[in-house]
Amino acid sequence: MNQEQRQAIYQQAKDWVLEAGKTIRFKINDPLTISTKSNPNDLVTTMDRDTEYFFTSNIKQTYPDHAIVSEEGYGDELESLDGTVWIIDPIDGTMNFVHQKRNFAISVGVYQDGIGEIGLIYDVMADVLFSAKRGEGAFKNESPLPQLSENKSFYESILGLNHFWLCDNRLVDEKVMQSLVKTVRGTRTYGSAALEFAGVAEGIIDGYMTMDLAPWDIAAGIVIVNETGGKTTNAFGEPINMLQQNSVMTCNPVIYEQLIEEYTKKGRK
Repeated sequence: MNQEQRQAIYQQAKDWVLEAGKTIRFKINDPLTISTKSNPNDLVTTMDRDTEYFFTSNIKQTYPDHAIVSEEGYGDELESLDGTVWIIDPIDGTMNFVHQKRNFAISVGVYQDGIGEIGLIYDVMADVLFSAKRGEGAFKNESPLPQLSENKSFYESILGLNHFWLCDNRLVDEKVMQSLVKTVRGTRTYGSAALEFAGVAEGIIDGYMTMDLAPWDIAAGIVIVNETGGKTTNAFGEPINMLQQNSVMTCNPVIYEQLIEEYTKKGRK
């Protein structure tokens, strides 16, 4: 994908994201049909499905040769990321959407032959768009995001840390993870992986770790974090597979090695 193609697709994707966000804000107080998927806390609403359909129908009409990976079933069944692939989460943070009516995001990543080219994370209710094009930097609305600080102490770090690290001792040693919580300055849980990635890119948190995310949760965020100098792997230092569920660690590279070696690798069962 050359720069001209990337810019054209970026502008179209941005227009769709902002339009979808406007619709969600307009309908935010409408009655919702809410159902569950994998467990009683895995929620999906009519708004999730309607928003995903908006994206997939427009993509298929505008770019019929592009493929789609998406959460609610309107995408394609893919065995590779060859060609141009849109990876979409129509509402990341559905529980926040249902219970809080804020702290959720639209997440759209565009990949070319497995390489992240475009990332868009839209904090809908705050009307804040995080965006990036590969090699061209990352932005919060129209303001460029600086490169992540190199003057960062591990002990002064704030981490986004999914609480399952601390309560599922089938996969991790909870004592190691409890030690991590006591060692860093603080931890936060926001309930939206996309917004946690945006927080890392912006530098308001220094890292985000979680045990089990789908490609649509992280595709846009990886592109945006990359453009601010951050690093993303699975939680044990291995490459992310964008066609399956992954544990995830994204962070300021200054704290990466210590997180990997002293905590997540030691904490793995």
